[in-house]
Amino acid sequence: MPYIHRKRNKSLGLLELIAIALGGMIGGGIFSVLGISVSMVGVFTPIAFVIGGLLALLAAYSYVKLALYYRDEGATYSFYKKTFPKSRFAASVVGWWVTFGYISTLALYAYTFASYAISGFEIADSEYHRKIFAGLIIFIFTLINVWSVKGMGKIEDIMVYTKLFILVIISFVFINNSNISIPVLIEKNEDMNMLYIVIVASLTFVAFEGFQLVIHAMNEMENPRTNIPRAIYSSIFITVAIYVIIAIGAIMAIPFENIIENQEYALASGAGEILGNIGTELVIIGALLATSSAISGTLFGASRLMSVIAADGYFPKFLTIRKNNIPVYSIISMSVFAFCLVLLGDLKVILEYGSVTFLLVSILMAFANFKIHKFTNSSLFLTFIALFGLIAGTVAILYYEATTEVEQVYYTGGLYVTLTLLAFVFSYKRT
Repeated sequence: MPYIHRKRNKSLGLLELIAIALGGMIGGGIFSVLGISVSMVGVFTPIAFVIGGLLALLAAYSYVKLALYYRDEGATYSFYKKTFPKSRFAASVVGWWVTFGYISTLALYAYTFASYAISGFEIADSEYHRKIFAGLIIFIFTLINVWSVKGMGKIEDIMVYTKLFILVIISFVFINNSNISIPVLIEKNEDMNMLYIVIVASLTFVAFEGFQLVIHAMNEMENPRTNIPRAIYSSIFITVAIYVIIAIGAIMAIPFENIIENQEYALASGAGEILGNIGTELVIIGALLATSSAISGTLFGASRLMSVIAADGYFPKFLTIRKNNIPVYSIISMSVFAFCLVLLGDLKVILEYGSVTFLLVSILMAFANFKIHKFTNSSLFLTFIALFGLIAGTVAILYYEATTEVEQVYYTGGLYVTLTLLAFVFSYKRT
C-alpha cells in the first residue's frame, strides 16, 4: 500500500502548482539557454527545444507514477530510498546529487536575472556587478520563502502568469518584425546534423527540470492525486510551446551574430535593435519576472527536499528545523550554496552541470519505476522508452564535453566526486 503521511496544510491549488512548475522551467529556459542553443544549432533551435520537452515528458512519467504511489514530498530522493530500502549509500548519493542539482539551477537563474537586470547599463559586461546582483535576488527570495507558504504561492502566481503574457507578446512582436523566413534560414544551415540537435536538447534539459518541484509541495497542496499529473504535464506542454514560439521569433528577427555575442541577455539586445527602448524594457521585465519566479519556485521545492534528507541523517540535523512548516535553515543553506556557485562558475558551466545531474537522477527514477511498475500501474513500454531516451541524452552531453570541452568533464567530475564522498561520510555515520 502507498505510504500514509501527516495531515496536509492545503494551501496550494492547481494554479499555484502549475505556477511553481512553470516558474522552475521557463525562468531557466529561454532566457538562459537561447544564446547557447543558437550558437550551436542556429535555426534548428526550436527543434532542439521540442526534443528537450519530449525528454522531460519521458522523465515526468515515472515521477508522476512514483509520486501518486508514495505521496512523499521528498520526491526523487524519497522515491529511490523507498524503492531500494537497503541501499543507504545509494540513497545518500541521490540526495546529495539532486539537491546540488537544484542549487546549480538557482545559481543559473540568479545569474541570468543579473545579466538582464544590468543589460541596459554600462556595467552590462561586468562579471563583478552581475554576480553582486545575482546574490541580491537570491537574498530577496530567501526572505520571501521564509515569510510564508501562502505568500510565496500568490507572488508566484502573479509573476508566472504575468511573464507568460509578456513572453507571448514578445514572441509575436519578433515574428511580425522578422527580416527573414525560416525556409531561407534552413537553406543557409543545411549541413546541420541531427546529433548536434540532440546534444543541444540534452545540454538544455535543465530548462525543463522545474516540473519536479510540484511534488515537493505534496504536504501543502490540494487533491494531490488529480493535481500532480495535471500540473506536471500541462506545465511541460506550456513550456515547450513558449520556448518554441520565442525561439522562432528570435531567430527570424535577430541576426545570429547578435544572439551569440550577447548570449547572457540575447533577447534584450535583439529587442533594442528592433523595437528601441520600449522593446528592450519589455523583454527585460519578462526576463526578470521569469528568472524571479524560477528562483522562488526552485527554492520553495528544493528546500523541502533538503529538509527531508536531513531528517534521514544524510544532511546535518539543523536543516530539519521548521517554523510554521517552513524549512527555514534549508532555505538559507541552499541560497548560500547557490551564491557560492555564482561566484565560482559561469553560465555554460552551471548549465551543463545541472543538465547532466537531472538527466542522471531522471534515469534513476525511471529505473525505480521499472522495479515497482506493477504497484504504480506503469506501462513497461513507456518506462523502457524513458530509460533509453534519458540515457541517450546523458551520453550526448558526455560525448560533447569529451570532444570539445575536456576541462568541463574534469569540473563536473570533480563536483560529483566531492558530493559522493560527502554522501559516503553521512551514510557511514547514519549506519
